[in-house]
Amino acid sequence: MQRFLLALSAFVLLGATRLFAAAPLSADTVRLTLPEAEQRFTQNNLNLLAQRYNVSAAEAQILQAKLWDNPTISLEQNTYNPHTHKVLDVTKTGNSIVQVQQLFAIAGRRKAATGVAQQNALAEQFNFEDLLRTLRYQLRSTYYDLYYKQQSVGVYDKEVASFQRTVNLYQGQYNKGNIALKEVIRLKAFLFQLRNERQALLNDIASEQADLRILIRDSSGTYYVATADEQRLRALTLAGRSEEQLIDSAQVNRADLKARQATVQQQTLNLRYQRALATPDLAVGYVYDRAGNYIQNYNAVTLGIAIPILNRNQGNIRTAQSQIEVSKAQLNQQQLVVQNDVQEAWRQARQTDQLFQSADRETSDFDRLMKGIDESYAKRNLTIVEFLDFYESYKNNLVQLNNLRASRVRAFEQLNYAVGRPVFNAQ
Repeated sequence: MQRFLLALSAFVLLGATRLFAAAPLSADTVRLTLPEAEQRFTQNNLNLLAQRYNVSAAEAQILQAKLWDNPTISLEQNTYNPHTHKVLDVTKTGNSIVQVQQLFAIAGRRKAATGVAQQNALAEQFNFEDLLRTLRYQLRSTYYDLYYKQQSVGVYDKEVASFQRTVNLYQGQYNKGNIALKEVIRLKAFLFQLRNERQALLNDIASEQADLRILIRDSSGTYYVATADEQRLRALTLAGRSEEQLIDSAQVNRADLKARQATVQQQTLNLRYQRALATPDLAVGYVYDRAGNYIQNYNAVTLGIAIPILNRNQGNIRTAQSQIEVSKAQLNQQQLVVQNDVQEAWRQARQTDQLFQSADRETSDFDRLMKGIDESYAKRNLTIVEFLDFYESYKNNLVQLNNLRASRVRAFEQLNYAVGRPVFNAQ
């Protein structure tokens, strides 16, 4: 009965390993460099396109603010002439009045309105640059995560293929009665574990692929193979740049901070605009009255202005003053956020880079050791527990090294994002 259960377990494990054997990831596989991805991203990303329209809309408001008010023309015609008994008498015997009026903004209202619109357009432009900064960080982080996960899949591919050969070999030895079934089952169980881990990694890669395709606006379902220059990635260093220098650089370059500064200026100009609105507009006009005045063909010039007694735009002026203080407080808050972003990104980049520099990144000795481990196990100089432990250590070493590399590059990208410009660039 025990031998039957062992055989049944071996059958289940063998079937599971076949189930998790990965099919080709995609029939349409394309190698993609980071510069190519960035180019497609800037040209095609829908969020960027939408924000560009916001910028265009804000720029159109500058034109609108510069426009003059339209003149108004009014016509007055008597409906019935009791002397001639004519209806709508438009002849010389009837009366017609024509009036033309033009509104003139005084106290610099149009200039102030134009300044507000210009600052609003500038703020929208900075919002676009900040969105570009955020999405580019997402793109680069996703790309490098994808690259290193694909490298780890290569580790699993190599180990699964090697271990599959070992399982086949020992299955043959078991069929000849040379080894116990429990040893074959342990080997198949470890192979099943490897394939499970590989499949979980492939699921992560599928998620990264989806994010990448969304960022570059690709609906084809293409599977992208990320490439990178390992030498340049290893050469990334914090040397030559201090935390204080990066904070100063961020205060100058961060688009979100520039947007807050533009908002402060916009609110200042809005206060000037609201005060200009308190001064009434001047209405200049011309009147022609053919027969309804003290003389025939009466011509006159009209001037009109509202008397600012009840409404001097007091509420809007107070609101504008409050909005200036609000925008200044938000600017101070954003300056603090920028400083803390750089400080935290600097700390993470420094710690991750120190760990990377202290780690043994050379794996050739480990590769040669694993060849010896295979030979020792074949000669029965190692137990199966020791053999599997060596294989587990070998896999973990390479996978964790790729995770460390990904974390280090991600930390440098986070620092670039915090500073607001590509200070550290491997490609």
